[in-house]
Amino acid sequence: MPYSGALSSGSSQGVDNPALVAAVTARVAALRAADPGKTQPVPVDLVTASASGLDPHISRAAALYEAPRVARLRGLPAARLQALIDRHTESRVLGFLGEPRVNVLQMNLELAAPRP
Repeated sequence: MPYSGALSSGSSQGVDNPALVAAVTARVAALRAADPGKTQPVPVDLVTASASGLDPHISRAAALYEAPRVARLRGLPAARLQALIDRHTESRVLGFLGEPRVNVLQMNLELAAPRP
């Protein structure tokens, strides 16, 4: 089936909704299972979704949390992935709104591009 952004929508589940709590709990468990040696807290944006689910950004904390596993699975040196995270980190909007974030879409496109 071809991609259609029109099919995306938020869940409209509040923080006290048992379905949301169960989904977040399952996502944390999946991340822990994927990297059992990791003991640091899971960044919240790895287990929740943006309103549309289409946001191409994650927090730097999320990118750094995932970096060792991504580097291992892609067979990349950790330093190269760290450099990519640094290069694709965007500053706060207007210098004060929001938090620094990593554009994962652009980072993945660079990872997928053939290397000279």
